[in-house]
Amino acid sequence: MKHSDLLVWQKAMDLVTDIYITTATFPNEERFGLVSQARRAAVSIPSNIAEGHGRKLTGAYINHLSIAYGSLMELETQTQIAVRLSFVPEDKASTLLKQMDEIGKMLTGLKNSLSEKSR
Repeated sequence: MKHSDLLVWQKAMDLVTDIYITTATFPNEERFGLVSQARRAAVSIPSNIAEGHGRKLTGAYINHLSIAYGSLMELETQTQIAVRLSFVPEDKASTLLKQMDEIGKMLTGLKNSLSEKSR
């Protein structure tokens, strides 16, 4: 199985696309601020899933899934900041946060499954 076969990776890739589209509407002065941070955090999620999968060591994979989860939490916070600054409408933010919640649950499930297997 390749990392790209994982549903969590596929959903994380969809989230990256949605974040890029959403942040494209942010004010120009945020290009090196919130836009850059949100995009980097979003890209980090599927990247760490892929890197961990490629390591072929359970401990390394779990570690990379933890990093992906941390990036997801960063992105959630940045999305909430964008709402507070009125860069993202509530309904769009709600959709993004639901995606993030689903990915978070999937990452936790995968991490727990790998931890069980490694015992």
